[in-house]
This record gives sequence, C-alpha cells and structure tokens, in this order.
Amino acid sequence: MATPSSSRRGRLFVIAAPSGAGKTSLVRALMERDPKLEFSISHTTRKMRPTEQEGRDYYFVDRDTFERMAQAGEFLEYATVFDNRYATGRAPVERALAAGKDLILEIDWQGAQQVRRALPEAVTIFILPPSRAALEERLRNRQTDSEEAIARRLRDAVADISHWREFGYVIVNDSFEQAIADLQAVVAGRGEQVRADRPGLEHFAAQLSS
Repeated sequence: MATPSSSRRGRLFVIAAPSGAGKTSLVRALMERDPKLEFSISHTTRKMRPTEQEGRDYYFVDRDTFERMAQAGEFLEYATVFDNRYATGRAPVERALAAGKDLILEIDWQGAQQVRRALPEAVTIFILPPSRAALEERLRNRQTDSEEAIARRLRDAVADISHWREFGYVIVNDSFEQAIADLQAVVAGRGEQVRADRPGLEHFAAQLSS
C-alpha cells in the first residue's frame, strides 16, 4: 500500500536575506512550529563553531574537497560568502523531494539564483529588515565583529537587498510573530499578502538601499 508521501513530490522553499535581517531565527521558529518541514543541510568550507555539529548544522569540508565536488556537478548551487564557500548537495535534495518531503533551504541570493535555474518550481522567499537603522543595530548586537567587519557586513547587506525582486515572496521582519505567520502562510500555499509584486514594496526596498 502506497504511503501518502509517495503520491506527491515535496516542495523546496528557498529562504534568503541580507545579513542581520533575522533569517536564521525565523527559519528556526518556522521549523519548530511545522515539524513536517525538513532542513536542507549545506556544505561549507568555513570552520566549525563551538556550538555546531557536523551533519546537523553543516557538512564541513576543506576547499579542495569542495572544489572537487563542484567540478563533479554534485552541488545544486554554490557561492562564496564572506570568504567562505557554501553549497547545497544535489542528490540529498532530489531524494527528499522525490520522497514527498518539504525542504527549507537557507541560502544567499547567489545560491537562490542557481536553484531557480535548476528547480524552477522552488518557492523563493526573501526576508527584509524593517529599516536601515534596525539592520545596523542587529549587526552590532551580535557583539562578535569588529567595527570594520560591521561596516563591511552593512555594505554587503545593502547590496543584497537590491536582489529582492528576484524572489516570489518578500517578508519584512518587523514584528517577529507576524513574520513567522507570513512564512507559515507561504508554506501553506497562501501568502498572497507578501508577494513580491505587492504595492508599496518597491518604494520601501528603495529606502533600505539608499
């Protein structure tokens, strides 16, 4: 007897954001509230942090291994972010979707571009901060970066914001609970209120980038 999961292909939800927009916290909360969602684990060349685990947070590989995998076509997407390499394995994503699992892929806009080309049916979501001031405050509150690093992250974040039009849905993370509700609506197949082509968003994004 066939299981329900075998009768449908899973969906891939690609979530991207500028640094400091709160993407990681939102994704974590979304997955806590929707246990059916699974997280797509990326490969990275950056060093493992003390709180991280191999295979739970990332697959940690050296640069030579990463480049060999990229050349062999084993990645759905890959990109360089803050001098480190990140990638999504093609085979694990395809296996999960074929099994009817819904996946969350948390990446940057560069990776999202590649995923859209490889899997046009992917649902793409971009997270924006409520203001430039809020963005800078969130970057400073991490208390892990030097002033130089903060300035660099802020410049990069503003550049990232300019890619919001490439996504199907855009969520402004002003109220955390509202942002979670908006994410849940998109995952549930609703979310018309946060479509990227909604009125007023162009002006709002322009203010963030100016």
